[in-house]
Amino acid sequence: MNQETKSAKLLVVDDVPANIKILVQSLHSKYRIIVATDGLSALELALSEKPDLILLDIMMPGMDGYEVCRRMKVNEQVRDIPVIFITAKDDEEDEAKGLELGAVDYITKPFSIPIVLARVKTHLRLKKAMEEIAWKNKELLEADRLKEDVNHIMRHDLKGPLNAIIGFSSLLLSDSGLDRNKQEIINVINSSGYLLLTMIDQSFDLYKMEQNIYELKPTRVNISEILRRIIKSSVRSMEIRHLDIQLVPDGDATIEQGPFVIGEELLCYSMFSNLMKNAVEASPENSVVRVYLKKIADHVEISVHNQGEVPEQIKDRFFDKYVTFGKKHGTGLGTYSARLMAQTQNGNIHFTSSKESGTIVTVQLPIF
Repeated sequence: MNQETKSAKLLVVDDVPANIKILVQSLHSKYRIIVATDGLSALELALSEKPDLILLDIMMPGMDGYEVCRRMKVNEQVRDIPVIFITAKDDEEDEAKGLELGAVDYITKPFSIPIVLARVKTHLRLKKAMEEIAWKNKELLEADRLKEDVNHIMRHDLKGPLNAIIGFSSLLLSDSGLDRNKQEIINVINSSGYLLLTMIDQSFDLYKMEQNIYELKPTRVNISEILRRIIKSSVRSMEIRHLDIQLVPDGDATIEQGPFVIGEELLCYSMFSNLMKNAVEASPENSVVRVYLKKIADHVEISVHNQGEVPEQIKDRFFDKYVTFGKKHGTGLGTYSARLMAQTQNGNIHFTSSKESGTIVTVQLPIF
């Protein structure tokens, strides 16, 4: 005996005792059976017993099978129980009416026991499959709700204090009276705050960018200032690899003069932080990483150049998700996220790479 099917409960509804006897004898070895001989009793049993499937006669005195089915399908407690009509009414119109009311199947009398068994087995399996799908959907919805809760915590409970840390440390850095040691300490605090804020934003914003639901809030962004800030925070990692990094602005651009682009400051910081980090990691020791700034017509072009070459194995997938090569701890999200951030800010990104010239990743953003 199959324990899985034996656990299923069937409600057999018919006003003719002979029909009930045949069905019970045929089904009781595989399923648990409960019986009703009229429509009202069928409704009461459906509500109290919650059967897994109902075999329902149509022609009964008082409340017929159609009415029983109609009432079940508007009741949230029992509307998902599959109903199979078993009836002597064999017109196509009768069958169509039963299916329109929500029945899953229609068997005409005199019925074949093997067919009844096969239909019952099929619809119980379908019901189980639908329940599993519904449960999975519920889990997904719960996971999505949890993600939104975490998102709320990250954006409001954590970002508030971080904004204060970044804001006040930036204010302190503008004090010309600070000695060099204090400036370096405050700069570390400021850079660490930006790094953590970037990590928080990236965790949730990348998904929105992938789904094209990220809401860009463009402002006037000083790219020169952002690049200088990133370079300052990269000093330690460059010293370890004996590297130098140079910012090569277009003309006589300064922090005050820009250039300025239309975008979001945190997106720009995160994007170029990723690109510079990748450039430092890919550079041969004792080489130079150069960052070029250039105004071209209606956009600003920022190019990050290092002397390393992108491996042939990943050149065609350089901006794809999770693509990395030769890094023990790489996630493969650096260039992928940079591409998303550039496109989200109505810009674009491309690269060239060769053994002779090294690698140049170029971002174009609309000029302010």
